[in-house]
Amino acid sequence: MTADSVGGVWTYALDLARELAAQGTRVTLAVFGPSPHPDQAAAAAAVGGLELIDTGLPLDWTAADEATVRRTAVALGDLAARLGPDVVHLNSPALAADAGFEMPVVGVCHSCMASWWAAVRGGEMPEDFRWRTDLLRRGYEACDLLVAPSAAFAAATAAIYGVAPPVVVRNGRSMGRPAVRRPATGRERFVFTAGRLWDGGKNVALLDEAALLIDAPVYAAGPLESPTGHRVGLRHAKALGRLDGASVAGWMQRAPVFASLPLYEPFGLTVLEAAQAGCALVLSDIASFRELWDGVAVFADPADARELAAVLRRLLDDPAEARRRAAAARRRAARYGMDRLTAGMLDAYRSVTADRPAYPVRSEVIA
Repeated sequence: MTADSVGGVWTYALDLARELAAQGTRVTLAVFGPSPHPDQAAAAAAVGGLELIDTGLPLDWTAADEATVRRTAVALGDLAARLGPDVVHLNSPALAADAGFEMPVVGVCHSCMASWWAAVRGGEMPEDFRWRTDLLRRGYEACDLLVAPSAAFAAATAAIYGVAPPVVVRNGRSMGRPAVRRPATGRERFVFTAGRLWDGGKNVALLDEAALLIDAPVYAAGPLESPTGHRVGLRHAKALGRLDGASVAGWMQRAPVFASLPLYEPFGLTVLEAAQAGCALVLSDIASFRELWDGVAVFADPADARELAAVLRRLLDDPAEARRRAAAARRRAARYGMDRLTAGMLDAYRSVTADRPAYPVRSEVIA
């Protein structure tokens, strides 16, 4: 399985690897891009049956050119040939285009630059996005099966790339993980958000503007600088920087309201974490969030800071409504547990490995 340490894919991959290992599946997690932070490496080391390989190779979406991605893909193909897995799970499906895998491949469509551009910028994509999109199309075509975390993103993927709609296996997190518990004291009066704050698709600028219009602090956890050096600043919200998982969970346990107003979000793991932690949800009115949280979240226009501020003030000023919303979100979150994610992915693996002989492991691995 491939992963990166930059965003939600790390959480997704490590949680899934942990569940697979608990069911007797040996997992090798190959990490691309920046090395895992110490807390991430420690979490991986605690998973029995998991081998972590920090490849030192660049991420496909940060690589300078197509040749670099191809070299990364070839290196991954060589690694897979040495290990001889029953199945390759790509969280970066573009790598399937040039890896030359001889074993079956499941590609998980977490996001893509073409759909990001359409939602965030609009108009004709720049050349840097076009070649990546063409490469991802070839990667999708080279996979035996595609999976997406929401029906909305599955439909967008099929429309953009001309592939069959990916199988929908929704992301999940464990409701019983130790970090998520009811707070010993009441909720405080503030708004919390978390994520890759540097990503324009996360639209943190809107929440920063709304923070000026409410009489309570807005705290934002996550990096302000991207792996490529792009940096954003916050003027009114209070930046907390990158926090480990336990610290994020602690903030969620104290916050009455969690806000996420992206222009683009195929699923949104942090929203799920906030719902499990007992926060009322204020979300942007986009297709994926409607699919997942309709009827429990309060939706706001991701282009209207005044509307957002009014929604936040209403929930902060009415703790009873916030509690009702939080309870509804927590009940909905039970639909998105690790049991369903793991079962769905095991079904996906079985569907591509049925009637196929096991791939022979190269002798140098045994030696």
